[in-house]
Amino acid sequence: MAKRDYYEILGVGKSADEKELKSAYRKLAKQHHPDANPGDASADAKFKELNEAYDVLKDPQKKAAYDRFGHQAFENGMGGGGAGGGGQGFGPEFTSSMSDIFEDLFGEFMGGAGGRGGQRGGARGRNPSGAARGSDLRYNMEISLTEAWSGKTAQIRVPGSVACEPCKGQGAKPGTSAKTCPTCNGSGAVRQSSGFFTVERTCASCQGRGQVISDPCPNCSGTGRTTRERMLSVSIPAGVEDGTRIRLASEGEAGFRGGPSGDLYIFLSIRPHEFFQRDGSDLFCRVPVSMTTAALGGEIEVPTIDGKKARVALPDGTQTGKQFRLKGKGMPVLRTAQHGDMYIQVSVETPVNLTRRQKELLKEFDQEAKDNSPQSEGFFAKARAFWEGFGS
Repeated sequence: MAKRDYYEILGVGKSADEKELKSAYRKLAKQHHPDANPGDASADAKFKELNEAYDVLKDPQKKAAYDRFGHQAFENGMGGGGAGGGGQGFGPEFTSSMSDIFEDLFGEFMGGAGGRGGQRGGARGRNPSGAARGSDLRYNMEISLTEAWSGKTAQIRVPGSVACEPCKGQGAKPGTSAKTCPTCNGSGAVRQSSGFFTVERTCASCQGRGQVISDPCPNCSGTGRTTRERMLSVSIPAGVEDGTRIRLASEGEAGFRGGPSGDLYIFLSIRPHEFFQRDGSDLFCRVPVSMTTAALGGEIEVPTIDGKKARVALPDGTQTGKQFRLKGKGMPVLRTAQHGDMYIQVSVETPVNLTRRQKELLKEFDQEAKDNSPQSEGFFAKARAFWEGFGS
């Protein structure tokens, strides 16, 4: 059977440069690697075919020979044997040619650096005791806006794992200790051949810890941890905002077999207030005002976030939407001595449930009113001009 063209195998043209060849090979090698296709003989054959093609085309001398003579360049000893007898075997040249993309291929198959693949390297990167850091925990806490203004110290109950007291978190029955794993000899990994490579995998006997416990602690079943509810104190500073995160170091899940504990993160949410809306460090308070007070002017009392009162003088003719600023009456700026401001937003209320006499008085006022409502008069004057423009 005639051998396929190397350029066709990699899916590139003859003008492809080193970068294009490498990119094409990397993509196809990941797709057809035996580890990604266990038991698939056709994938294994395609993988060998890819290796043979890339080994030739990545080498400038071999590529030149192949471009001139084709596959005959490597038959009967021609071309230096880099492809080795039509792909039936690969020499040291092939192993070295793969070094530049080995991490890309096996970083994915082994879980990537920092994931499962972080176990790569055997005993070099393993904790010989099998200890592992505990998980971080999240706790959601709701507080009032007043508590966010003043700050507080809260007591919370957190269920989670703690170090087992009888075995001191080691997992072995008191008086005994963990032993070196006989399967991996303490390295935490075993090696096996896969295609043309020796692949290192996490030891299944010790789960990569390098040690096994033959006599586990009866209190924690060998994990070194037990479940218990803890009471913790949380300091909430003045000025915190909705979504603030507070970290309590080493208050998360206990570590595995004596490993360090994780952290606890407190996520704060702030309940809506009946009077105030918050915008950063400023507060806004909508205050309804009677029509007569807004028209004649006067003084009103408004609440402040500290539970006190503030007096606000309204000039006569105050309109809905008018704002009055109370300097320094807003929220604290986190970890500073500064405070935001408070803004009173006036909403003029139209009277309802009028008596006959009140209606008569308002009609008398309306009959005598002149230039008392400039905004409405101006609006309707413009509206009439607008309608006239349409011939209405």
